[in-house]
Amino acid sequence: MPDLSTEQVITSLSILGNYLSNPSAELEQLVNAAQFNNAWFTAESTQNALFSIGNSLKEEKLKKWLLTYESGLFLQKKSKKVGLILAGNLPLVGFHDIVCVLASGNKALIKLSSQDTKLIPFLLKKLTEIEPAFAGRFEFVERLTDFDAIIATGSNNSSRYFDYYFSKYPHIIRKNRNSVAVLNGSETADDFHELGKDIFWYFGLGCRNVSKLYVPQGYNFTSFFEGIESYKPIINHNKYANNFDYNLTLLLMNKVKYLENHFLMISENSSYSSPIASLHYEFYADETELKTRLATDADLIQCVVSKDGLFQGSLSFGTAQQPELWDYADGIDTMEFLLKI
Repeated sequence: MPDLSTEQVITSLSILGNYLSNPSAELEQLVNAAQFNNAWFTAESTQNALFSIGNSLKEEKLKKWLLTYESGLFLQKKSKKVGLILAGNLPLVGFHDIVCVLASGNKALIKLSSQDTKLIPFLLKKLTEIEPAFAGRFEFVERLTDFDAIIATGSNNSSRYFDYYFSKYPHIIRKNRNSVAVLNGSETADDFHELGKDIFWYFGLGCRNVSKLYVPQGYNFTSFFEGIESYKPIINHNKYANNFDYNLTLLLMNKVKYLENHFLMISENSSYSSPIASLHYEFYADETELKTRLATDADLIQCVVSKDGLFQGSLSFGTAQQPELWDYADGIDTMEFLLKI
């Protein structure tokens, strides 16, 4: 495989980013067709994913990201074959791992999710049109063999299999995680609208989706429900509506106290993971104690959001689903891992 300098990688990826920000008719057709293979991949969801990727692949962001690593290391290292087992819960969810493998000078052996088989091949085809040298740096496979390292993303159940099967190789194994929001009672309607992005984008199926709220003792949820009212059309999605009805029925049968607004239900629960169309909430009395609690549970949490990102270590409302290149899943620096194989 011909060597690519860091500058060539940055230029090529930034051109791809510009393309995603101004998609062609061909890509728009693919976006509209994705939902026929996976009903959760609505045109809006796929467009959000493309926007997020395009926004991250800006030249200045690529430089900030890649130039933080040891200069010249990309060219000095011997290329390795990195197996990628991609998830399919969100459109293009594994694309960041692919970018990391390509940018680090390695070759990606990509096992696509059966839920997302068209979008990633199209983007990589576009990338090779921009820079033909990338053509030999990835391969789509049905079964992973002859690899030097592995990055696998799946459920808690599949992760146990991955740990067993890939333990002798350098690896990153990702499990289920959830995200939380911390409210302090000063939030405005605009704040809650932004928080709605973190809750409702991708129908709550991603690890960066907020699935739990921490609220002050005695909190009144009226303003919260009023602030997310604009997301009501989500209930028109058939699969989401079915989940809403099913999970509401479970709450009723189990005589669990809840609040709902006809498209989202909330109930008090200590678990971070909540079913589709629902949120868990928990009261807190002391912010310092809450910080300690979240730090203790860091392995279960993908990210925390709060008003203006003022809660320690949190992101601002509305930004959870728009990670930067350096916002690595599970807090594991993928590029450092790849460069040290």
